[in-house]
Amino acid sequence: MNGTGPRLFANIPPVLKNLLIINILMFIGTMVVQGTMQVDLNKILGLHYFKSELFRPYQIVTHMFMHANLTHIFLNMFMLWMFGRVLEQVWGGKRFLFYYFFTGLGAAALHMLVMHIELSSLVRDATAFGNTPSPDLFAAFIKDHLGRSSPQLYDFIQAWLTEPGNPSYSREALSFVDKLVQQKLNITTVGASGAVYGVLLAFGVIFPNMPLVLIFFPFFPIKAKYMVMAMGVLELVHGLSMPGSNVAHFAHLGGMIFGFILIKYWNTSRKDFY
Repeated sequence: MNGTGPRLFANIPPVLKNLLIINILMFIGTMVVQGTMQVDLNKILGLHYFKSELFRPYQIVTHMFMHANLTHIFLNMFMLWMFGRVLEQVWGGKRFLFYYFFTGLGAAALHMLVMHIELSSLVRDATAFGNTPSPDLFAAFIKDHLGRSSPQLYDFIQAWLTEPGNPSYSREALSFVDKLVQQKLNITTVGASGAVYGVLLAFGVIFPNMPLVLIFFPFFPIKAKYMVMAMGVLELVHGLSMPGSNVAHFAHLGGMIFGFILIKYWNTSRKDFY
């Protein structure tokens, strides 16, 4: 029993081990810097929309090593350890590392594309509202970009409807819209989830019939291929039904899509891939 822990960590392949170490050290460093210097490294090293004033090119890579909280990094590192160690043993370190970064960067690319589509619509509607502010346009703007209004916003809209010519309501609404646009433009994306979902996809492709036991359903093992398909569909549904969510669902989906493309390319370019 005493030797289980050391043997377990000794069997982690080198590339995966370094990825785990870097992610954990970056998380600890982020917490220390935040606590001692009040500097948010997630805002500096996390990924921002390319039109944001906070965007820096290096964030395309550094965001993959940043995490929002303990639960976030634990789940990502657990999944990376669980599936990544098998892939590195099958592929070797160089191929596994290339695949990891390829899927992580692909995830960021799809996430950026989706953000561009959503934010272009947001900015366009905000400009239209700014040109002719009215309670009806404000209500439509809230519905399209927040899903539903809070009780406070609902009361505000109802009060504005009773006095549509009152300039104080239009000023307050314009201020709210401007703050929302700035908040969306400067939102921070962090995490290795895109690459981790790519790793999960690869495991499902290489070992499609491997039974997996889920934490929440320990008595019902599911084949890897079905779990991968289910998670892909779930991310697509969540991404389409919950725009503006704090979870980057299309980044997860992007990691799986780019992983599938790369594996298919490897399979067609090298017959002895497996």
